[in-house]
Amino acid sequence: MTHKIRFALLAALLVPLSVGTDVDAQGAYVGKPNVLLILTDDQGWGDLRSNGNTELDTPTMDQLASEGARFQHFYVSPMCGPTRASLLTGRYDLRTGASWVSHGLETMRLNETTLADAFQRDGYATGAFGKWHNGANGPYHPNQRGFDEFFGFCRGAWQNYFDARIEKNGEPALAKGYITDALTDQAIAFMEEHRNGPFFCYVPFNAPHHPFQVPPHYHTKYTARGCSDELAAVYGMVENIDDNLRRMLNKLDEWNISGRTIVIFLSDNGPSMPRPGEGEGPRYNGGLRGRKAEIDEGSVRVPCFIRWPEHIQAGLKIREIAAHIDVYPTLLQLCRLSNPGTLPLDGKSLVPLLSSPTDGPPSAWPDRRIFTHQNVFGDNRLFPGSVRTQDFRLTNRGQGYELYDMSADPGQEKNVAKKHPGLFQDLCREYEAWYRDVTSTGVDAPALPIGFSTTEVVALQAEDSKLSNGLEFTKKIGWAHDTVTNWMSTEESVAWDLDVLHSGSYEITLMYACAPSDTGARIELEIGDQQVSSRLEKAHDPQPPTPREANHKRVETQGPVWVRRHAPLSFPTVTLRKGTTRLIVRATEIPGKQALTLKEARVRLLP
Repeated sequence: MTHKIRFALLAALLVPLSVGTDVDAQGAYVGKPNVLLILTDDQGWGDLRSNGNTELDTPTMDQLASEGARFQHFYVSPMCGPTRASLLTGRYDLRTGASWVSHGLETMRLNETTLADAFQRDGYATGAFGKWHNGANGPYHPNQRGFDEFFGFCRGAWQNYFDARIEKNGEPALAKGYITDALTDQAIAFMEEHRNGPFFCYVPFNAPHHPFQVPPHYHTKYTARGCSDELAAVYGMVENIDDNLRRMLNKLDEWNISGRTIVIFLSDNGPSMPRPGEGEGPRYNGGLRGRKAEIDEGSVRVPCFIRWPEHIQAGLKIREIAAHIDVYPTLLQLCRLSNPGTLPLDGKSLVPLLSSPTDGPPSAWPDRRIFTHQNVFGDNRLFPGSVRTQDFRLTNRGQGYELYDMSADPGQEKNVAKKHPGLFQDLCREYEAWYRDVTSTGVDAPALPIGFSTTEVVALQAEDSKLSNGLEFTKKIGWAHDTVTNWMSTEESVAWDLDVLHSGSYEITLMYACAPSDTGARIELEIGDQQVSSRLEKAHDPQPPTPREANHKRVETQGPVWVRRHAPLSFPTVTLRKGTTRLIVRATEIPGKQALTLKEARVRLLP
């Protein structure tokens, strides 16, 4: 039997072929399946009990794994935004433009086609509930990338997980209570509304990413087991996800649609907490080397389960390596969708593996290479990077290539490059050729779009700006929600590159903080051929609450998570023409110690 014939038969067994109606003559559902895609944030391979973590309770995740296919070797990118871009496009993150997590480098290019685009085009209701992290404004917003509904936030991290101020379809919204619970509420409401199907429900939770906040009873449970405060918070966050996963699965049962709903669960990268000897911890990760933002096995190997009752064999364990880039083509085939995109996919459909018996994969399933790259604090260079084959991992952390036999040495303790010189040289060449290929269209962040509509207020974040040499980010690197400080000279400037989508009049407001002793600075904006200025006459220097006030209903292990409110500084209206330009902010007079602390510039196209 040829491979093509065998593949067609497997696909026929896996996917019902009736397309014209939702039920057959016996009343059985044969329409297109719903999809519930759940992505957790910073949950490592070892952050569930069925992977050997005896400190942690994850009964629902473990049950889900037993009811469908469990991938033993599933890989993602080393950080959040890149994984999301690859998951949604079926392409390596470096191709999509989403190569890092801040400075605009998390933004997925507009020529990329998302899973939501494919589902929406085929008549599915589409919704996303959680952390987007692939572009925040205008055409990059999730509502413009195939999602009918969006409830969550677009930046890489959030500052507060209780009564969080997030957004719903571009408008301010409140995630009442604990954020994971609130996101689940919205996802359940969406699925209930569209339970007659088909729907695509994407739930990218932001837990257990820091800040390590969790309802107290979860934290108490794990401190009682001897976990440190931080680890107890992380494990409590994971168990809370497990409880919310149970809520969603129970609803599918209640609505009698579990049999026609594909459920996929995975995480976006390895754990963020330290390894032994690197501070508080350690956090169990199955003995694998590496953590978040690195390129070793423990950095990019994550849990992944796919359940579809009566279509995917319960208890199927898949040893073959697979990756986030495979989810797109797999779902296209399972749901019988055409690919609306024109860009070539890097992933491959996993249907043959999902169809295979437990005694092994299809004989024609090839050994493959899965590539990993890590951007270094926004600086895109050839290394760090790695290549995973079925049995080996090549790594280069910036100090030279090493080769590990992952079958014999999953903890990557012994470099076996000299033992396998041919394979070693081949993988080195393949990695460098891959890097040249995926970066051939460039790796720069796009200009920030303004003027998409008159209702959108674009918040140009400090961390997306370019700073002159004397200015600093408060958090040094420029993570999400950062501010610009050390503004003590009139020679300094902050700049954003902009893409003006519509010609017209624009209002610009800076959001700032300023001590009473520093008032009086004159701030100038230069944009295109125009300069406008405003004097900062009003101090705004709110102080953090006391720990007791901040912690009255949550556990925080990194100090009180205080969301500082900033004040607006308005400027005269400017007129802009369609096209690219640059907004530059300067302080032309600084009577105090420094001009201001700058959070963002808000820009709106006037009607």
